[in-house]
Amino acid sequence: MADSGVYVFERVQGPGRTSREVHDATRSTVQSELDACGGHLWGEFNGLFGVGSNERFVVSWVPEDALEGTSLMWSSAPDIAVLERHVLVPTVRPSSPQPLSEPGLYVFRFFVVDNVSVDEVTRLSQEAWTTFEATSDYRAEPKALFCQADRDAERGVMLLVTWYDGFGSWETSRQPAPAARENFLRRHELTHGTIAYATRLVIGEP
Repeated sequence: MADSGVYVFERVQGPGRTSREVHDATRSTVQSELDACGGHLWGEFNGLFGVGSNERFVVSWVPEDALEGTSLMWSSAPDIAVLERHVLVPTVRPSSPQPLSEPGLYVFRFFVVDNVSVDEVTRLSQEAWTTFEATSDYRAEPKALFCQADRDAERGVMLLVTWYDGFGSWETSRQPAPAARENFLRRHELTHGTIAYATRLVIGEP
């Protein structure tokens, strides 16, 4: 593991038609709780495709010994519902828990995998990135590849977060270099299913 903490992914829903209430709670209540335990917000994301208009993805980094308290982070915001939550650790990326700051398109792709395959999925991904990123045809960068912190169950999830400068790059990258494509196909054979969401990183006010 690249750092001494864990990442908490939460899909959070507000009470209204927009996600403004989620943003306000994230930047007040949740931020205060993270500051108190020595953690920080890794990223807050608005949905573009696949995410409700009143939902956001919130990803936090917290020290391992403070993880238990994060389950109560939203308790002071009773109108906010946590629809999905995963406690994750990085595989080969990110190498540090520095918060994301680059504007653009962030695609969250969840893989259902056998936990015994996590290392192989990681290896195939890392090898593929050497050619996937080395192109002038599009701009893309895998920012994170996470697995679940608890891998005792037979199956679990992995989360790949990839940055693109826009949808044009995302579409072009569907046809990567042959070496990357081969590794991605081999990775696909190790998964039991995937789901992807398109988001934008929230910077400042929404």
